[in-house]
Amino acid sequence: YSEAFHAPTLPDLTPAGAEGFSLNPLHDPKGLTPSDAAIRIIKAGNPLLKPEVAYEWSYGAVYDAKWIKGLTLSADFWHIDLRSIASFVDPQFIIDHENLFPLDVIRDPTTGAITDVVNPSLNLTRAVVEGLDYEAIYTLDSSNFGHGDFGRFTFILNGTYLSRFEFQASPDSHRIGLSGEFVTGANFTGSLPHTRAFASAFWDGPAETWLAGFDIGATAHYTGQYQDDNIDLPRPRKIREWTTFDAIASYTFRLPAPVAQQEVAGYAKDGGKNVKMPNGKEKNVVHLNVLDSNPPFVGGAFENGYDESLATVKGRFWYVQLKKRF
Repeated sequence: YSEAFHAPTLPDLTPAGAEGFSLNPLHDPKGLTPSDAAIRIIKAGNPLLKPEVAYEWSYGAVYDAKWIKGLTLSADFWHIDLRSIASFVDPQFIIDHENLFPLDVIRDPTTGAITDVVNPSLNLTRAVVEGLDYEAIYTLDSSNFGHGDFGRFTFILNGTYLSRFEFQASPDSHRIGLSGEFVTGANFTGSLPHTRAFASAFWDGPAETWLAGFDIGATAHYTGQYQDDNIDLPRPRKIREWTTFDAIASYTFRLPAPVAQQEVAGYAKDGGKNVKMPNGKEKNVVHLNVLDSNPPFVGGAFENGYDESLATVKGRFWYVQLKKRF
């Protein structure tokens, strides 16, 4: 169990804001504002904001299998309750509760029609998130079979299942479930797929040989299907799953320390030149998105037609890296 808080930033506290107009028609409960009136919305910071708070419960277990040497299984269930989230609320909420926001609903002094709505950032929204993290690791040491050392193989499966994401936009509204959907809005924009996972396989060279510095492997990344933003689309549609493959090969120089020798003054064993190898230096060759898979189309995305929170249009990409640790 743990608790956390997030203090408001300086822009959140600054009263200066931005102007715009509501995308949806606003209704005046007093009936003094025409239904087609253009009401200006002023979004501003709030110097009275309080810190956001979070309460987290998590339960986990780790199992080292005795019947399969090198196999480790683990799972963690987590529950996060976010409260007093600072965000802008629906302008209609401010109009409907004008008695709570008397200075934020500005009316024409003659007709009483609403001309402006000040929408300050408020600690009103809440979110509840639940999920399961799971992992399986299997390490196979070839030397255990007694027929020589051919290196060590490591297989990893790691994933997350998002079972619940409920969001409450205002105190008088019901929580809505957003897990498994692509969400667009003023408070949050991004995707919440139920399933995300990766699987990898790596080989490390046999110890005490020149192959010991080798590390070669591949990783598959998987994102499951989720619902598109069906509000702006003519009919429901699903965003297809997306799988990419990465490959990596690296070599690290791990040379033994040279044996100190006492040389006779004025005498050398040979006429050659001693060359010191760059011990601790690592060379990597990384190939990302080997199959050059394009991200799935997202109809609800604002501009680019894909989910920028999970995917990239970079495509196949590779690079060579050289590291030296001091």
